[in-house]
Amino acid sequence: MQRIRLRYTKRGRLRFTSHRDFQRAFERALRRAEVPMAYSAGFTPHPKVSYANAAPTGTGSEAEYLEIALTQTRDPQKLRELLDESMPVGLDIIEAVEARTSGLADRLTASVWELRLDGVAPEDAERAVDAFKSAATVEVQRRTKNGMRTFDARGAVASLEAHSPRADRPTDQPCAILRLVVRHVTPAVRPDDVLSGLRAVADLAPPVAAAVTRLAQGLFDEETGTVTDPLAPDREAVMAAPADRTGAAETAAAKASA
Repeated sequence: MQRIRLRYTKRGRLRFTSHRDFQRAFERALRRAEVPMAYSAGFTPHPKVSYANAAPTGTGSEAEYLEIALTQTRDPQKLRELLDESMPVGLDIIEAVEARTSGLADRLTASVWELRLDGVAPEDAERAVDAFKSAATVEVQRRTKNGMRTFDARGAVASLEAHSPRADRPTDQPCAILRLVVRHVTPAVRPDDVLSGLRAVADLAPPVAAAVTRLAQGLFDEETGTVTDPLAPDREAVMAAPADRTGAAETAAAKASA
């Protein structure tokens, strides 16, 4: 059995697709691309697809991950191209690598988010960010299936900064960009929870809904405060494989000559 890990996006209007909508679209793409999928056992077999930490409905993402299991070996790049051609524009399969290590989900410990706040002046956003970071705790409420729940939004935020829009994206209205790194904790702290926290500590209330995009997710490096690429260990293992085989062959030859 071969395992392939994929990175995909949710862009444009497709950011409003739910995780279940994506699952249906992806399984159709698997059939169209004639991918030799491995199936689960039992009375209702289904393709072996493992999804990891999907972004909330309504948010864009450049870094969603999943893993599939195949019954036949396929070239990851050719497989990526076939699947991407079979997916709707906006749900794009942008990277594929053969799984050579374990624990992909364990390497998704934090996310980098960008929030575009139209109608908010950058200086107002900076004041709210300073107030949020200065607070020891910031309690917010969110409705869950078990009712309203109160939790701390501050503890999960590793970094939070406010910026002006990029020079190549001018706007005639006030606009602020927030960049934040959020640890994956329980209960999960989402970008809208951070916005609720900014409203609570600094009365920051954007006049329109924020445009939210996940830029990256992976293992959080405590020393640098950055989020690392979760597929990097698999790429390194694939690149090292030929050298490993060469070394094994040389060892075997040396033993034979001895």
